[in-house]
Amino acid sequence: MRALVLLLTAACLAGAQHQALIDYLERRLLAIEDRITLWHEQTTRYAAELRELKQQMVAQLDNLDKEKESLRLNLDGVGARVDRVEREMDYMETQNGAPPCVDVDDKLVEQQVTQVKERNKARYAQLSDCSEMISSIKAMKIVKKLGGPKGMWTKDVGGASGKVYVLNGTDQGTVYEFASLQDFTGSPDDASLARALSLPSLWQGTGHLVYQHHLYYVSDQLRVLKYDLRNASLADSVVFPAADHVPVYGLTPETVIDLAVDEEGLWVVHATRRNLPHISLAKMDARTLDLEQSWDTPCPTENAEASFVICGTLYVVYNTPQPGRSRVQCVFDVNGLVSGEEAPLVYFPKRYGAHSSLKYNPREQLLYAWDDGYQMVYRLVMKPKLEV
Repeated sequence: MRALVLLLTAACLAGAQHQALIDYLERRLLAIEDRITLWHEQTTRYAAELRELKQQMVAQLDNLDKEKESLRLNLDGVGARVDRVEREMDYMETQNGAPPCVDVDDKLVEQQVTQVKERNKARYAQLSDCSEMISSIKAMKIVKKLGGPKGMWTKDVGGASGKVYVLNGTDQGTVYEFASLQDFTGSPDDASLARALSLPSLWQGTGHLVYQHHLYYVSDQLRVLKYDLRNASLADSVVFPAADHVPVYGLTPETVIDLAVDEEGLWVVHATRRNLPHISLAKMDARTLDLEQSWDTPCPTENAEASFVICGTLYVVYNTPQPGRSRVQCVFDVNGLVSGEEAPLVYFPKRYGAHSSLKYNPREQLLYAWDDGYQMVYRLVMKPKLEV
């Protein structure tokens, strides 16, 4: 009887433990369900907030696009106004001279000016007949767009044939000869109307020129070569004697030696480490390629893009690393008749980028320019040097 009672007691205890376990599991499941419900609610709220944030961002981006367009229009307007102000300032500079810094006796100034003019006239009697300098740029004409951003084009400076020569690029070996300017302007972009001449060596830079039926160019080994265009043969070559060559123009680093021609003959514009940071100038005999005389100029190489020579006066053209408006900012006269302080500041009409070459034609008083693949000419206004 006692055994039966013990057995019933044990069964009751086991049933009570089982019920407690079931109750515990039910509570845990309810807690998990509550957490799942809370997670769903939070996920829904986060998704709604994300959609709202996305809508706000889209609206902000639309506003930014509108403000960007408005800013671009304002910048375009500012650029136009700056260009207009520059033109007005250039005009005012040409119309109004600089005011005197100190008070000087008028008679003394007049006497000094007269003495300087008399000395200049006496020096001119012993010099060449070339006595002009640039006063301003009268006009600009875009002739054609042919080739890459850098190159050189010109006519035969010493001849009257009217042929046009094109050297495209800074390290090529083929020069294109057009029979006339009309053939050049009327030719397609592939220069099919031109006579192609293969040079004996590649050229370097853009400092070449055509003078009296010969192409004078600088090879990739820094030799000055004289190439006869009539029979397509090499006439002469010389190693330029200056040592330690460096690029002559900071904005056209491919050009180490730049050849120029004016009314007095052939010139060489170059730079060496000895004379850095300034440009050097030399007079060369076009027939023998011998150097006759050399000068160290005060013109810096930094931000220079090209140069040319007129009547023994070197004009160095400068720009900015971000191409803007080119200007003649440094002038050096080998005869000492024009000083850089007295020479007028000449601006070029603003065009595409920066000049990679400028070649002066004394017969026409024109500058042949290569500007970012565009071939252009500038017509110059000249005046006597004694009027500086």
